[in-house]
Amino acid sequence: MYNRIKKFFGKKEKYYPKEECGIVGIYNVEEAANFAYLGIYALQHRGQESAGIVTSNGHSLHRFAGMGKVSEIFRESKLKQLLGTAAIAHNRYSTTGASFLRNAQPIRMESRFGSIALAHNGNISNAWSIRQQLENEGSIFQSTIDTEIIFHLMAKSDETDLTKALISALAMVKGAYSLVILTKDTLYVARDPHGFRPLVMGKKDNGLVFASETCALDIMGAEYIREIEPGEFVKVDKSGMSTVFPFPSSRNNMCIFEYIYFARPDSQIFSKSVYDIRYNLGRNLAREFPIQADKVIAVPDSSTIAALGYSAESGIPFHMGLIRSHYIGRTFIEPSQKIRDFGAKLKYNSIESVIKGKKIIVVDDSIMRGTTQKKIIKMLRKAGAKEIHIRISCPPTIFPCYFGIDIPTKRELIAATHTIDEICKYLQVDSLAYLSHDGMLEAVQDDNNHCTACFNGNYPISIDDTHKQEYQNQKMLFDEYGIEEQP
Repeated sequence: MYNRIKKFFGKKEKYYPKEECGIVGIYNVEEAANFAYLGIYALQHRGQESAGIVTSNGHSLHRFAGMGKVSEIFRESKLKQLLGTAAIAHNRYSTTGASFLRNAQPIRMESRFGSIALAHNGNISNAWSIRQQLENEGSIFQSTIDTEIIFHLMAKSDETDLTKALISALAMVKGAYSLVILTKDTLYVARDPHGFRPLVMGKKDNGLVFASETCALDIMGAEYIREIEPGEFVKVDKSGMSTVFPFPSSRNNMCIFEYIYFARPDSQIFSKSVYDIRYNLGRNLAREFPIQADKVIAVPDSSTIAALGYSAESGIPFHMGLIRSHYIGRTFIEPSQKIRDFGAKLKYNSIESVIKGKKIIVVDDSIMRGTTQKKIIKMLRKAGAKEIHIRISCPPTIFPCYFGIDIPTKRELIAATHTIDEICKYLQVDSLAYLSHDGMLEAVQDDNNHCTACFNGNYPISIDDTHKQEYQNQKMLFDEYGIEEQP
């Protein structure tokens, strides 16, 4: 059995599309570039490979983007060159495309509609077939990201009005998207009919701001107004804000994994507090899988709130048994397994005085391949832990995501291919338990409005063999570009 697990982890890492980005839109706010910078700085956890800002001064667009973290890219001199009171901004973790500068967003084009810039959070699941058709018709692409097809669809539209052309383009794409789009005098904001990715709106002085999470509004000093509704299309210009719902309505399918892992705990997304939900996940986990132990610790930082909830419900004291270096990127959203493994070694350190001779409960938010957890357990054993009991604040992740989350193929997910006993032996822990599906839904106060496909395979958009083949074709195309392209 152990050899089978060893063989599973010995496989060569394959590329798969990845996504989790942060977006910001600003209209009629002085020093828009500076506030856009602050917004994506607050959203840095959503993407750390590249970042960009586009501004408008009412006459033209100004763009700057670079590779790396927000604070590494933008200096005061650069921000001063980004003129205007309107802006969009983006920080990126690899979408369906290689990690190179030409794939950095916001992307910009010159067209019959004038200059347009666009930033996207999500994954367009039919991008491969649309791109193939457009290329056959003569379109020339400048990047390997799925987002670019929106521009091409707009350009080929029969509509003469930009707003109508944009709506017609979005009507042709499937999957997950939250978008901010900027022209010289107008800001557009759109969210897909399923509402997979979060998007919120706030007020700043006499202007409006939009962002992936409310933590970005907080740092900009903006007042939260509401969430952009699934399927909503917003236009903001000098005459004010107008909103329409141009696409067929659908049952909401907001990504439940945003609550579990991605969003910052101080954010409100999907009209709910991330902190409160993570705390409830931990409490429910303690109710379902209690065990006698001396201390509860978390795998920081995304699991800390769930661990606090587990401690409160169980009565077992919470301690900081692991310390995370905040100068290392999040292992789950680094672009390659090689870097991911290296990051796991640098990212955490245990506190021996907390661990030695103790029975500890380790709360984590999820297990994908199990490679990071194995290194952490080895570290805790070396620190002298007497017993180690792993508790996961969500159900086993056993299905891939087609809607914009970095979840591997099914064969790469350890819970999809191995039993809990097998995983326990691989990790070398005394016990392992996952929160039940019902316990998760109760914690988020689910009203049948969340996507849980990565746990149960119930995809809100039909995933048939044709769709899966398209997805593989899309991966092959973008992998090919990634190999051939030079940094």
